[in-house]
Amino acid sequence: MKLFFGQIKPEIKINEEEQQHIVKVLRMREGEEISITDGEGNLATGNLIFEGKKVSLDVKEVKENLPDFSPKLHIAIAPTKNIDRIEFFVEKATEMAISEITILQTEKTERKNLNIDKLRKQAIAASKQSLRFHFPKINDLTKLSDFIKNVNAETTFVAHCDENFERTELKNLQKSFDSAQNDNITFLIGPEGDFSEKEIKLLAEKGIKAVSLGNQRLRTETAGVFVAAWNYEKIFD
Repeated sequence: MKLFFGQIKPEIKINEEEQQHIVKVLRMREGEEISITDGEGNLATGNLIFEGKKVSLDVKEVKENLPDFSPKLHIAIAPTKNIDRIEFFVEKATEMAISEITILQTEKTERKNLNIDKLRKQAIAASKQSLRFHFPKINDLTKLSDFIKNVNAETTFVAHCDENFERTELKNLQKSFDSAQNDNITFLIGPEGDFSEKEIKLLAEKGIKAVSLGNQRLRTETAGVFVAAWNYEKIFD
């Protein structure tokens, strides 16, 4: 399948940037079969039609409301100082079916500005590469204190390295999810230097359980990919 981004409703259109990519980079020919998704679970398949510089689709089939992944995973993660590392996380987590990403501002967050639109484009590119029809939502930079106001503490967890606080092994969370049958999970992952002690206490007061990702100290983006892979395995278990 050659998958591209576009509009399905109310009419089928190929995204303008995708049209340029089809013509100038891929040099595709009229009549070639492609598929278009809107990233919301809808898919159209057909053959390319060229009209000057415009590219459209001779539609053969439309599928609507295709199933999404379950359980859904939302990772709230602090941006790394080196932006390439958080971009790597977004790409790999998208490939492993993450549903939502929030960029988290914490006390030790060094990077205060980042290009969210670029991250969203990377998520779209990774979705197409991995043939996803539901694109992950990428949220703006959000303060930790604001983020935790609206989370469900029962299914929200924080991964930190402070051994002075009680933490549960990640592998031991599976049983609680199986019994609750909840398909929405949220994980918080801190910056280089971890969450501050004040933040960890605040999260504990909110009823958010702490989780250990193992004996090794992981980089921020590695921890994010690790949690995404853990959930990805649950999807196909």
